[in-house]
Amino acid sequence: MPLPFADHVALVTGASRGLGYAAALALARAGAHVVAVARTIGGLEELDDAVRAAGGSATLTPLDLRDYNGLYRLATALNERYGRLDVLVGNAGIAGVPSPLDHIEPIAWDDMMAVNVTANWHLIRAMDPLLKRSDAGRAVFVTSGIVATARAYWAPYSVSKAALDVLARTYAAETSSTPVRVNLFNPGPTRTRMRAMVMPGEDPMKLPTPDEVAAKILDLCLPSFTETGKLYDYRAGKLLEFKPPA
Repeated sequence: MPLPFADHVALVTGASRGLGYAAALALARAGAHVVAVARTIGGLEELDDAVRAAGGSATLTPLDLRDYNGLYRLATALNERYGRLDVLVGNAGIAGVPSPLDHIEPIAWDDMMAVNVTANWHLIRAMDPLLKRSDAGRAVFVTSGIVATARAYWAPYSVSKAALDVLARTYAAETSSTPVRVNLFNPGPTRTRMRAMVMPGEDPMKLPTPDEVAAKILDLCLPSFTETGKLYDYRAGKLLEFKPPA
């Protein structure tokens, strides 16, 4: 029986740990050649070992997403080698530390927007032609439930994820007549290092593992998944509709 992502090329950002690592490994196990992007070389090498042990293949790409020119160089390399991109998982993000709005340092605000929003715009801009050359290009961007709560002291993260939501939905609308499908994924609380840093008093053993959550990301990447412009909420276990304002 053929693997569901056999002969697919999949790019995953933030692939050196947590949810990105789990998604990259799951895609590789399902047959995809994974282009793993992250800043942490050691984490990428650990991923490569796990992918090889599973019989898969990966291209390691050490890259800070704030190096926007690097994203375009990567797109050029993918075009020259494969001529297309079948799956894009925009997972990389930073959460920062809680702070009142009037205490947030400008550099912290700028870094949050650079990684969580602007890098994903450049990623779309760079990879869109390659996704459109796939028979069924799929893009999934990892968001957060914090967008709906506007929680005190988390403005940079909340605002950046809200912007990412609109960015992805706009891209979905602009590609609705093409084979590309674009969706958002809200993992909810997950047993990751980033979650432990921002919620130090939480019992991680009560949270789902990245492997468990990543399995659902793969569902949105399948050629058979034809919805676009939707949000999959892991905790709710379903797609949620975006309702236009009254």
